[in-house]
Amino acid sequence: MNRYWSFVLLLSGFFGLLGACKQGNPASTESAATTLARGEALAKVRCAACHAYPDPALLPQATWEQYILPRMGYMMGIYPHDTIRNSLIEKGQAEEKVLAAGIFPEKPQISKEDWAAIQAFYLAEAPIDFPPYEIAAIEPNQKQFTLKIPDYRLSPPSSTMVQIARAGGLYVGDANSKAMYLFDKNLKLQKAANVKEGAVDVAEMDDRLLITVMGSFSPTDAASGFVFQLPTSPQLQALVLMDKLQRPVHSTWGDLNGDKRLDAVICEFSKYTGTLGWWEQNANGQFQKHLLGKRPGATCSYLRDVNQDGKMDIIALFGQGDEGIFAYINAGNGQFKEVPWLRFPPTYGSSFFTLYDFNADGHEDILYTCGDNADYPPVLKPYHGIRIFTNDGKNQFKETWFYPLHGAYKALPGDFDQDGDVDLAAIAFFPDFSKALPASFVYLENTGKMQFKGSSFPEANLGRWITMDSGDYDGDGDEDLVLGSLAFEVIPDRGEVRNWVERGVPFVVLENKKK
Repeated sequence: MNRYWSFVLLLSGFFGLLGACKQGNPASTESAATTLARGEALAKVRCAACHAYPDPALLPQATWEQYILPRMGYMMGIYPHDTIRNSLIEKGQAEEKVLAAGIFPEKPQISKEDWAAIQAFYLAEAPIDFPPYEIAAIEPNQKQFTLKIPDYRLSPPSSTMVQIARAGGLYVGDANSKAMYLFDKNLKLQKAANVKEGAVDVAEMDDRLLITVMGSFSPTDAASGFVFQLPTSPQLQALVLMDKLQRPVHSTWGDLNGDKRLDAVICEFSKYTGTLGWWEQNANGQFQKHLLGKRPGATCSYLRDVNQDGKMDIIALFGQGDEGIFAYINAGNGQFKEVPWLRFPPTYGSSFFTLYDFNADGHEDILYTCGDNADYPPVLKPYHGIRIFTNDGKNQFKETWFYPLHGAYKALPGDFDQDGDVDLAAIAFFPDFSKALPASFVYLENTGKMQFKGSSFPEANLGRWITMDSGDYDGDGDEDLVLGSLAFEVIPDRGEVRNWVERGVPFVVLENKKK
């Protein structure tokens, strides 16, 4: 999805929850207090073995009871009846991968007593509901940008990518039409190319485009994604470079082994069995995959020499199950060592991150959003929003800033008003739709010392913004924004989806008025 696509696609992560639980020993009759204490101890030990511990306070009691605890049980081989397991496993080419990974065990992996204790603990300690809270006031009439709407329509709009082209104009990927489009700076369609479902990333080279395609917009473990080369020079031909990818959502390109050839890092988000891998290019132009992280939910990655040893390292976000930001330190000879930088509970729905030096100390900090909320009827979570984690200079990170934003999906830094400090632009795919103007886009103007004033635009409900990019699309010397829309269901639906489909607005541009 863009860089970030940025694209995170509609799965948070409860799929690994308690997946590593082992068979427990039956417990004797015990008091309720003892059962709860034992349930807490079991959850903390066994959950933390594979991801951050999910505290009961992270979700309301009804959500635990109706959605999360049943899923946890499935992954421990506990099913209400025999047909459930079969219905959970995707048929076709994905079935073998899911079975081999043991996602849904045939037999219980924990005793009835231990499982009952875990359930009792979560239901006893979870809040009935989250207390009411409001995000910061947002001025509806922002003054930094002018709204530009293209004449071109796609119904339903199904953006998987919006990306500002290096020479100006915009690339747009759309899942429903299974196409990628190029618009000029006047938002007129110049070219369209048929691709399989979900173009999510374009890397512009001097003589070609390297395009990453998910293959399936819907969650799947099937290996239907691919990366292909689209020539911009007559000396080259169209060519599939990597195929049989599991729902790739982002690719990063660079020389990772010092052989002067272009390698790639590909985030295969998948559903249950995804991976992060680096793909080595050989002298014949073919690519070989090397596994980095064997977990689903890889969302986006960056290349940096984080330890200043002259070799490119990799930093990646995982947004499902074992959510977090991980560094892969280049040890040479094609080998990388995984180092966790930040870990998040699997309820967070990590959606995007980028690197930026907010305090100008020479060390890149982390800008992070969490807000994916599609695994069950959405809950407005007080911990959803935008965070800055400050780097202490040794790649140890501490949260130093938080902006609550329901369903935050992406945030980008930039000096949009050109006053010498960093502002932020953010989108939210799961805002509070009960509001007259849901906070689906927010421009955060830095008023000094990292204090921000929020504003939006009255037409923000023209679409449901799932992807965003920034850059100088019109070549006038300032930084603009483009927002891509996806007409995805709203619960409860008050007519929003019908309006998005009827209007068919695939994207909008916020043209910076600074120049």
